[in-house]
Amino acid sequence: MSDDRRQAVLRAIVEGYVATSEPVGSKALAARNGLAVSPATIRNDMAALEDEGLITQPHTSAGRIPTDKGYRAFVDHLTAASLPEPQRRAISTFLADAADLNDVVERSVRLLSQITRQVAVVQYPSLREAAVRRVELVRIGLDRALVVVVSADARVEQHTVALGDAPSDDAFERIARELNEQAVGQRPAALAEALEAWAARSGQVAWAPVVADAVVTAARGGTVERVVFAGTSHLAGGGFEPDAMGAVLDALEEQVVLLRLLHEMAADSSDVTVRIGAETHADSLRSTSLVASAYGPGSLSLVGALGPTRMDYPGTMAAVRAVARYLSKAVEA
Repeated sequence: MSDDRRQAVLRAIVEGYVATSEPVGSKALAARNGLAVSPATIRNDMAALEDEGLITQPHTSAGRIPTDKGYRAFVDHLTAASLPEPQRRAISTFLADAADLNDVVERSVRLLSQITRQVAVVQYPSLREAAVRRVELVRIGLDRALVVVVSADARVEQHTVALGDAPSDDAFERIARELNEQAVGQRPAALAEALEAWAARSGQVAWAPVVADAVVTAARGGTVERVVFAGTSHLAGGGFEPDAMGAVLDALEEQVVLLRLLHEMAADSSDVTVRIGAETHADSLRSTSLVASAYGPGSLSLVGALGPTRMDYPGTMAAVRAVARYLSKAVEA
């Protein structure tokens, strides 16, 4: 049996089952997919695929449906598809008018859900890895100041510091200017080194280390462990059993399982990462697949689409890839 033909049969079964939600038989494959072989030959190929655990027969005399392993083999052989130009333009236009980070995330999750007809999820970017966009030093008393750090992903953190003495206005303004010179564009690790050296300069004001520590603390800010999602109504049309759909909804609401899965997927270096069924390692998500791609500073946050294992993988992967790219541009702008 030809490996190429076997892969073609598997692809045809996956595509047929995704399109119709009905098991796919050998006669239908021979008639519709241009395999140029007889139904008997296709049945032999199907038997071999079944022996490998790639397809299964849900009941006697039925056609075949893909297993999780079969979907994985199908996805691993996919070439990167591009989203149609009209949809790419729509994404660019829709995200271009976003006012801030929250608006960008909300727009992205709604748009991805509309394109894929799946549940779209966006993990908020981690401030811990974002570069500094601006530092503001605001005097709030003779010997106290407010340190405000605006990150590249539009988050704002602030800390109050005691200066220990009452600096002159000129000294205060000089320190505010130097802080921006040292901090803007720096990520937290490099920022800490730069400000430590700055505070240790000969003749530097005594309160420079206090302000430097406050800037670094504000820049690190704390990882934002939050996911927003849209399109849960699509679960109803996804072919889930009622119990399975309830478990998926619970996982989305609680977020713990979903965040763990996203963290695991963030470690993958692939352009688009896919977890299928049992690969999620979560009973509540065993009937689902999650397609995700990294975006933003450090590429540690993910945007993705979650739906049934019987999903349009090529189309979903292309949509997720496109939204991640535009989301990165919006977040880093």
